[in-house]
Amino acid sequence: MRAVIGSIALLGLAGCGQPAAEPESEAPVSAVTPDLDSVRGTHDVAFTPIQWDRITRMASIPSLPANPTNRVADDLSAAEFGHQLFFDQRLSGTGSVSCATCHDPKRDFTDGLRVAQGVGTNSRNTPTVFNAAHHRWLTWDGRSDSLWAQALEPLENPVEMAGDRTSIARLIAEDPGYRDAYESIFGPVPELVSVPEEVARPTRDGTQDEATQRWEALPQPTREAINDVFVNVGKSIGAYQRRLGSGNAPFDRFVDSVASGHYQPVSEFSDSEIRGLELFSGAAGCWECHAGPMITTGEFHNIGIPPVAGGMPTDSGRFAGATIVKQDPFNASGAYSDHTQGSQGRLVRTLIETPENWGRFRTPSLREVSQTAPYMHEGRFETLEEVVRFYSTLDGAVQLDHHQELVLTPLNLSDQELSDLVAFLKALDGIPLEPRFAQSPPSIAR
Repeated sequence: MRAVIGSIALLGLAGCGQPAAEPESEAPVSAVTPDLDSVRGTHDVAFTPIQWDRITRMASIPSLPANPTNRVADDLSAAEFGHQLFFDQRLSGTGSVSCATCHDPKRDFTDGLRVAQGVGTNSRNTPTVFNAAHHRWLTWDGRSDSLWAQALEPLENPVEMAGDRTSIARLIAEDPGYRDAYESIFGPVPELVSVPEEVARPTRDGTQDEATQRWEALPQPTREAINDVFVNVGKSIGAYQRRLGSGNAPFDRFVDSVASGHYQPVSEFSDSEIRGLELFSGAAGCWECHAGPMITTGEFHNIGIPPVAGGMPTDSGRFAGATIVKQDPFNASGAYSDHTQGSQGRLVRTLIETPENWGRFRTPSLREVSQTAPYMHEGRFETLEEVVRFYSTLDGAVQLDHHQELVLTPLNLSDQELSDLVAFLKALDGIPLEPRFAQSPPSIAR
């Protein structure tokens, strides 16, 4: 097998100057010796102990990390309420778009489009929300530091749902089912009898329009009451999204069988998948940025992906995202967080904003990856084969002067190696851990 230099990541916009730290796994140390001899004898593939340690960490899905910034993060009633809200088009300004419009459970909570299409057309591809609760930063540029904060941004974004917090608060107050659900979790909904029927909301960038003027004309206590309802809507949607986990992929079952000490071949994990795993965890270097149970380090990198329209990239990625998350009034250190002085709050307060972040994007998880095409932050590639071929050749890679982290070395994969890597990636598709949440809900409101 050829030696490959550099940090190669199959999907994650991840080319690092140094290998990324592999995320820690909560998996206990087992006294059972993995049955690697049987794997070698059955499939003619030999994993080194170092490779097997990487692989074991990839297959060891831990319990959800706590999110004390959301006091209802693990409240089942809040998750059920958020489930309803996630699928409700009435939260949008047009009454025609919901969170599920772009995050469709039939497409593993993506939309199958190059870039997201809500009320308007976005500039980025829709990432899946499966397993999103395991991520430290949310969205391609990391502009949110929690699921609940991230849920609020598209509600008022003019090209996503184009709603407004005042109308959303009014919906909660006026819909009997929603009002009952809300009050059972958060207490009384404030009365909004004096609030105008027209759109009223602030903007995050400080621009002024008629909606912001109406918002600023509201008494401060009214604005605070509306914000409280708006935030609780976000925290309920965040509680719901925490339930969207997946696992038990063919890859996971293969690792479990080997780790048991008595390997039995897994029918959905063939010789080709095993060869692809050997490449992934070894010479191809994919593990350097796609490590740990979510098969990502979650860091931000720039690999010079060629833009769809040609020319030089214009999306600044993490450069703008770092500023946005620090200025977000709903971040972990903000007034609406339930734990401002915790580790998440400290992290966002000390976040470094640097020009080196230009063009960097978050390395995505590879779980469910074959169901979430197109790929990359602007949907550049339609198939996994195209993605792997790009890393094999680096054809069309764009250099960004001092912002480029590393000139990657082409993998120069053979056709068989390319096919094996793609086969392995397809074996990362699992099943929902809580199936009832991975589909449209029964209605509690109307």
